[in-house]
Amino acid sequence: MVKKEKLFGEFPPVSTKEWRDKIAADLKGADFNTRMAWKTGEGFDAMPFYRQEDIEKLKYIDSLPGSFPFLRGSRTVKNDWKIRQDISVTDYAEANRKSIGLLTKGVDSLGFIISDPDSVSSMNFDILLKGINPEAIELNFYPFGKAKEIVSVFHDYIKKNGYDPRKVKGAVEADPIGRLMLNGTLCIPVEQGLDYLAETAGLALPLPQFRAIHIKASEFRNAGAGVVQELAFAISAGTEYISRLEQRGIKPEITASKIRFSFGAGSGYFMEIAKLRAARLLWAAVMQKYAPGNTDAAGMEIHSVTSRLNKSLTDPHMNILRTQTEAMAAILGGTDSLTVEPFHQGRLTTSLRELPATSSSSLRKNHILTRLPTRQEDLIILKILQT
Repeated sequence: MVKKEKLFGEFPPVSTKEWRDKIAADLKGADFNTRMAWKTGEGFDAMPFYRQEDIEKLKYIDSLPGSFPFLRGSRTVKNDWKIRQDISVTDYAEANRKSIGLLTKGVDSLGFIISDPDSVSSMNFDILLKGINPEAIELNFYPFGKAKEIVSVFHDYIKKNGYDPRKVKGAVEADPIGRLMLNGTLCIPVEQGLDYLAETAGLALPLPQFRAIHIKASEFRNAGAGVVQELAFAISAGTEYISRLEQRGIKPEITASKIRFSFGAGSGYFMEIAKLRAARLLWAAVMQKYAPGNTDAAGMEIHSVTSRLNKSLTDPHMNILRTQTEAMAAILGGTDSLTVEPFHQGRLTTSLRELPATSSSSLRKNHILTRLPTRQEDLIILKILQT
């Protein structure tokens, strides 16, 4: 039997003090922090090197994927995410045709943007969802009104066609607080809007994996917010919904099960990975106050969408590289679903419109991205969270 030797075993261990002394000698009197440390765009101090002792006192360092506080995500087998692409619905038959085409490109999450709420009907949903299996494909609806009607029509569609409600996943993406933030007003008074949201969440209860509240923190990011601000606004909005719906008779753990968070994926690679893990940690802390002891309620569903703020109008092909970097950060951060937006915001041909789906499918074929991160890889991220 071949005896295994420890690599570099002939070198004695080097203490942190010895490293610092060597660096100080090389700097020839220059200040260590000034020359070697650097600040991230979010204002965090980053050291040029980290040691085992730096992470020994970190909380949750031994937490496993799928276990509270879900720092490493909710999945326990592999890092699998939904590939989402949105479709503007003006003609229901045409939207269905586009959907079927996208499903052949690897998309398994569809987002239907319904700009005319008066068009919502059972007949139109029969047309829209023809040939699509709701048990296999995540279905999301972004309405400009009539969210309750969409949930009712969709639930009736599920029952009528014999699908298992427990296997249906998706959302009607209602967010009155977000809409108030974007537009400065709602079409109805805020309190009535929250009453309507509570009723919508109640209608979605027969569909356990179907969300009714979609907090679009990505809008803050596209407006110029940094990672810290985006997290703060997102958690604040989530907390507000928990409190307001509790006042309307819905338990916090029920409301939490109907919330999905959408974060923008920016170009700060490691910081974006850390952001999603910090989001889960913060949300777990919030839910432990609202539902003490209920660790299942502390799970956070996350959708990520590549940022628009940093995209070039004059060199759109450079945006392909940017979106791929952003997508990889979101994936390694443990996002549940991902939208890679088109690299060009102008008029798109069919092939260019389908390019994001194709590139996302390519990322899924990378075995490094689909496996769960090792504990050693997580230590880097945990150190950023500690900072």
